This record gives sequence, C-alpha cells and structure tokens, in this order.
Amino acid sequence: QVQLVESGGGLVQAGASLRLSCAASGGTFSSYAMGWFRQALGKEREFVATISWNGGSTYYADSVKGRFTISRDNYKRTVFLQMNSLKPEDTAVYYCARGRDYGVTNNPTKYNYWGQGTQVTVSS
Repeated sequence: QVQLVESGGGLVQAGASLRLSCAASGGTFSSYAMGWFRQALGKEREFVATISWNGGSTYYADSVKGRFTISRDNYKRTVFLQMNSLKPEDTAVYYCARGRDYGVTNNPTKYNYWGQGTQVTVSS
C-alpha cells in the first residue's frame, strides 16, 4: 500500500519561502507522476503543480507559475515543492498525490494516492 507523508508546512510572512516535502513508502514511486494540490478553507481542492515520472516534464497552475518549483528525487522517493514569494492567498492545506501513470496532469481524478496534507499559512 502506498503511503504519502507531507512535511514542511508552517506559518510565514508574505514574501517568505517554504519547501514542502512528500515522502513515499510502499509501491512504486519512480514510474509515476507526482502532483501537489491545495485546499483553502471553504474552497475546493485545486491543482498546484505536477512532475512526470523522471522529472523531465513539469506543469504549474497559473497562480503559482514563476514562484513555485516542483522537483523529485526518485532515489529518496520524495517529491518537493519549493515555494517562494509566498502570498496570503497561498494559505491552504497542501496535499501531494501519486499519479495513475507517468505523465503530467492537473486532473485530480488521475491521481489515486493522496497524503494527509500539511498546512501552509501566509500572513500579510
């Protein structure tokens, strides 16, 4: 059984940076795309970023493009989300997810394993 555990969230001021990590255990990691999603209080879960199985392709939501960077280390079975220039509107619970196949996608139904989430709060 695949388990995903996020870490690295916290409370920061606007303009600061955070680096989220998602460690995977069980199953196969390196053959599948990975993604980050977020859900703000009272809002639906939204796509943030995705990376292909080998890191060769990435795709970002327009709201984070140029500020966030997704990466992965298949040897360590970990995916990262580097978040720079954080804004109050980035406040949310951030979830990592493992895709159903190797390619990038922003469609949450294309992910079949999810972590429990880590809270990111950005104060103004």
